[in-house]
Amino acid sequence: MLWQLFEIFWNNVMPVFALALIGYLARGWLGLEARTLTRYAYYILVPAFVFNLMRTATVDVNTAARMIGFILLVHVAVALLGFGVARALRRPPEMVGAYVMVAVFGNVGNFGLPIIEFRLGSAALVPATLYFLAITVIAFVVAVAAANWHRGGGLGAAWAVFKTPALLALPPALLVNWGGIELPLFVERSTSLLAGAMIPTMLITLGVQLASANRLHFNRDVFIASGVRLIGGPLLAMLIVIPFGLQGMERGAGILQAGMPAAVLASIVALEHKLLPDFVTTTVLVSTVASLLTLTVLLALI
Repeated sequence: MLWQLFEIFWNNVMPVFALALIGYLARGWLGLEARTLTRYAYYILVPAFVFNLMRTATVDVNTAARMIGFILLVHVAVALLGFGVARALRRPPEMVGAYVMVAVFGNVGNFGLPIIEFRLGSAALVPATLYFLAITVIAFVVAVAAANWHRGGGLGAAWAVFKTPALLALPPALLVNWGGIELPLFVERSTSLLAGAMIPTMLITLGVQLASANRLHFNRDVFIASGVRLIGGPLLAMLIVIPFGLQGMERGAGILQAGMPAAVLASIVALEHKLLPDFVTTTVLVSTVASLLTLTVLLALI
């Protein structure tokens, strides 16, 4: 059993952390800027990846609807768990909002996609990407709501998520897919090359982002919020998936996406809305390191 866990850790988790570590170290050596890398991945590589994958994907409409309903319910449940834990600990409204933000904003892109591919195979990238898109929507909406609810702010900024490049790339991809449109070889090869660069670039970017973090403050709440994200998420997913009847890659990819560490984007949203950014950033770092253990166990269970 221990040898199996080590193999899973070494072959599925460590390659992801190795690239993030390269980014962490390269930030100082090469003077890499997190903002430039993030914008490059966000505006160019991610939409190319979504378009390239979804234009040829074969997903049953009924299955896709069940997958989206399942993952949205999971993340609403995790957000409520974070809210409940913070309220039970009698935390002030700002901390309650930060708990919710960390709980709902998992790193389903940088971490989720490569780990799922390593464990379940390249075919699992289709359900993993569908989950990635659905989680992006619910995470931004809930995170911005959590950042504003205690001071009566609106949700206008949350709806801007529907204008993100990754989601804008989906309709043309589905049009090509469902319409049986054959793309020019130039377009096909260009998007394919960009799509192949997405995962390694995002992992390097994650390391650069973590190296750029400052003003870290470790306390009890950091570890509790990390536990809600890393343990509460997949446990809820394992329960909620049952009535949806999902099996195989659809089930495994959804549960794994629910167990990813908190995303760096959560700290960016927290900074933008002045919602305890130091706490959120520290939790992102702690949950990322702790996921070395939790993801290894979760991968063994899937």
